[in-house]
Amino acid sequence: MALSKLGVKTTLVAGPTSINFSKDINIKKITNANEMMNAVQKLLPVDVAVCAAAVADFKPKNKNKQKIKKNNLNFNILNLEKNRDILEYLGKNNKLRPKLVVGFSAETENLIENSTQKLNQKYCDMIIANDVSKKRTGFNVDHNKICIIEKNGKIENVPRNTKSYIATKIAKKIIDKLLINDKNTN
Repeated sequence: MALSKLGVKTTLVAGPTSINFSKDINIKKITNANEMMNAVQKLLPVDVAVCAAAVADFKPKNKNKQKIKKNNLNFNILNLEKNRDILEYLGKNNKLRPKLVVGFSAETENLIENSTQKLNQKYCDMIIANDVSKKRTGFNVDHNKICIIEKNGKIENVPRNTKSYIATKIAKKIIDKLLINDKNTN
């Protein structure tokens, strides 16, 4: 929503949520990982892709039509398979790659190291790293503390503040980066 508030035409691909979004944002509602990948693919090409939250890494390989009873002692009946990685797909997509790919990295240890590794593995231009093990920041609270890591190695620490302030800070950074990239290509 922060990009939309700054005048950027924004489409949000969102799973089930009770959040009320601004009417300025185009919403594509999905219910599973496959739908999200399909929606993202249909939206390409775009200038900027921000992957603020990941779908689950895994999904059940087989779906049961009936409830699995707890007295069924065979706990190996749940076979999992990997979901496609949307952030990596966007970063590696040579034909339709956005000009700027931004990912998020929720970590509980080795914040910079793990987030930088993710940035490189997923071919991101920028990754927003936050330590979700802290009680006063991260999930289920109104504040956060982040590091913005760029692929050139630059790291900007953003101290604890409201999530709306941090979202605006990230949005401005994205716009600045996009404008610099456009200036360098003209």
